[in-house]
Amino acid sequence: RRYPSLTLNLLLTPIMLLLLFVYIFGDAMSGGAGRDAYIAYLVPGILLMTIGSTTIGTAVSVSTDMSEGIIARFRTMAIHRSSILFGHVVGSVIRTLLSLVLVGAVGVAMGFRSTDSTVLEWVAAFGLLALFTLAFTWIAVGMGLGSPNAEAASNSAMPLILLPLISSAFVPLDSMPGWFQPIAEYQPFTPAIETLRGLLLGTEIGNNGWIAVGWCLLLTVLGYRWSRAQFDGESA
Repeated sequence: RRYPSLTLNLLLTPIMLLLLFVYIFGDAMSGGAGRDAYIAYLVPGILLMTIGSTTIGTAVSVSTDMSEGIIARFRTMAIHRSSILFGHVVGSVIRTLLSLVLVGAVGVAMGFRSTDSTVLEWVAAFGLLALFTLAFTWIAVGMGLGSPNAEAASNSAMPLILLPLISSAFVPLDSMPGWFQPIAEYQPFTPAIETLRGLLLGTEIGNNGWIAVGWCLLLTVLGYRWSRAQFDGESA
């Protein structure tokens, strides 16, 4: 309600990419496998990209609150200091999960179907998306606190959109240049995408699941400590 145009723009970005890569580039990108096969490959990557794009709004809203003085007002009230940050995080996680439901519904309408996934695998997939959302939300909060204004916060958070573009979201890793494959393979998005594909499509997960969870836990801790350090420093 506070930033409707920003929220709509960040939400439409992954949907437009999904439509673009399926209906315009789908036949070429599928490598002869067909559009249906490519949409099954693409949707898990778009879901993770939705997390990266939606959390940019968190960085912008945090930076806006810091620059407009509302945080100073909160500090004079009888509330726990950490509740200000946790409020942003909880609100962003809920907004992002709702965005994931919408993007997933668009994917299903376009023809995406899960392959013999069990209830446990669906729960694990949702848990991975929620954990990934939490991790990048804390990183976005840190970016917002470290930015002097909303424009700077939006620019500093752009890697959250760019990283999925250099992952396995759109093309397999073995189609990339050999020198670049290790970079794409071990950045946070690729293990999470491959784990999500394994849970929903039955592909091989290997050690990607542990790497994805490890990235999420590491980024959550780093983002939380970074955000608290900046916020407490502002309060001093």
